[in-house]
Amino acid sequence: MEAGAGLRTPVRRTIAPGSRIRVMVVDDSVVIRRLVKHALTEDPSIEVVGAAANGAVAMQLIPQLNPDAITLDVEMPEMDGLETLIQLRKLYPALVVIMFSTLTARGAEVTIDALTHGANDYVTKAANVGSLDQSLEKLRSELVPKIRQFFAFSEAPRKRAVAAAPFRKAVTPRAVGIAVSTGGPAALASIIPQFPAAFPLPVLITQHMPPLFTRLLADRLQAGTRLKVSEAVHGQKIESGHIYVAPGDYHLRAARRGVHVQVELDQGPPENSCRPAADVMFRSMHDVWGGGVIAAVLTGMGHDGLRGAELLRHEGATVIAQDQESSVVWGMPGAVASAGLADAIVDLSEVVPEILKRV
Repeated sequence: MEAGAGLRTPVRRTIAPGSRIRVMVVDDSVVIRRLVKHALTEDPSIEVVGAAANGAVAMQLIPQLNPDAITLDVEMPEMDGLETLIQLRKLYPALVVIMFSTLTARGAEVTIDALTHGANDYVTKAANVGSLDQSLEKLRSELVPKIRQFFAFSEAPRKRAVAAAPFRKAVTPRAVGIAVSTGGPAALASIIPQFPAAFPLPVLITQHMPPLFTRLLADRLQAGTRLKVSEAVHGQKIESGHIYVAPGDYHLRAARRGVHVQVELDQGPPENSCRPAADVMFRSMHDVWGGGVIAAVLTGMGHDGLRGAELLRHEGATVIAQDQESSVVWGMPGAVASAGLADAIVDLSEVVPEILKRV
């Protein structure tokens, strides 16, 4: 899985007072272009500066419109989203690109490709939502925050100065849990190959993604490692040297059943607006292994994983946070670090070496 392009961490651009985030909408559907424009212009911090029906037109308009961000449809005639993205990254490496994907096998596959080729994030298109108001609400609640997360306004600090927690002896680890969101597919593609073939612990991963996407993500990760990687299945035995990816729309829990630990999946209420949620996974790992866990919180928007990491560390678990410089969005790891829960705050490239040092 080639992830080099996807690992370019964008510099969070500061928007000057009185200015707005300039967005261009690229989609072959007139209806979608109008919906997206309408949803975005309702936010006072965003200005839609133009639109294009395909990638070829978009490439011509970018020098004229000078957007800060682009919403890019996956499926388009003449020049599709992935081809456009590859060209964009050659010419405009700092431009924020949010992919628009359908919840289909083809849409999910191309979106995973796009994320590993440098797309910053993605939104799934509303399908059969039933009304224009529902479509607009989905765009307001999902697309607007995903654009805003890559920008800072001048009154906000650009970087938090946070130190790792004081050293203390941790409990011997028996499992690894990884929480990740925005920027996750590229981050995981970078670190999973670093695990040795004889890694002696199970690894549970919660990546915020919808159904179908998580299965394809597991398949891509499998191609880069000699460990066994799979989308988690209910009732599956949790074994050493196996990586389990939480399936989209299901919480992943570890549960002790007799002498074995197994996967349990459920569709309980979302936590931190997420399902799967890292806090759910971390709590279950605490219930099974107590402090015998290494919890790694990687790039992502929001604070999912914070409460679970707090619970684990209280029992002697090790908590690792990705640093701000290598994170696409320093929300999740930043929350853990700012709360003083991180035993180590490290560059993405050092996450697995840090885990191996403590195993």
